[in-house]
Amino acid sequence: MARKQVTATRMELTRLRNQLQIAKRGHKLLKDKQDEMVRQFMIIVRQNRELRLEVEHELILVMQKFNNAKNKSSKTQINEALLVPARNLELKEKVNYIMNIETPYLEFETSKDFDLTYSFFTSPLELDESLLNLASLLPKLIELAQLDKASSMLASEIEKTRRRVNAIEYVMMPEMEAMIKEIRMKLEDNERSNIVRLMKSKEIILENEEKGKRGH
Repeated sequence: MARKQVTATRMELTRLRNQLQIAKRGHKLLKDKQDEMVRQFMIIVRQNRELRLEVEHELILVMQKFNNAKNKSSKTQINEALLVPARNLELKEKVNYIMNIETPYLEFETSKDFDLTYSFFTSPLELDESLLNLASLLPKLIELAQLDKASSMLASEIEKTRRRVNAIEYVMMPEMEAMIKEIRMKLEDNERSNIVRLMKSKEIILENEEKGKRGH
């Protein structure tokens, strides 16, 4: 990328130095934010993994009991047994904040009673157990979904912040430092040229004065 042209003045040098200091402070703040987000991300990932293993284990047991129930009943009996919900569920979407990142949070309410709406005489015990166990898993399933979404959103924000940190560290700051160095070198060259011109002017003035003295 071609570096933009700068005006070699002391005012421009001061302006760039101030901008560089601001960029360094901004870089540090973003880097600290990135580090904290990574720390929060790792906590959520660990929670997610532990809960997922727990849920998967319990779901396997539920499915085993449900499969046993299907083996003891016809497909029609199972479908009829599951036709009417056993409990009402109300979900409210809210917002949770992680490092100022809005992540979805689900607040849910269920009716206290869990009513199996089919006849116990025509359904196997394994079906009752699988439904009751699945109902008890609901809070964990909702929490797992929240952790999944939070980790995904946090990972996306970490990547955005990482790109901004790298842009400042490897593009913006080096470019400013190079421009400052270029201006400083030009100002030093100009100062040396001015000194040389002054010395030559002084020599010319002294020579003219000497010639004037000899003329008299």
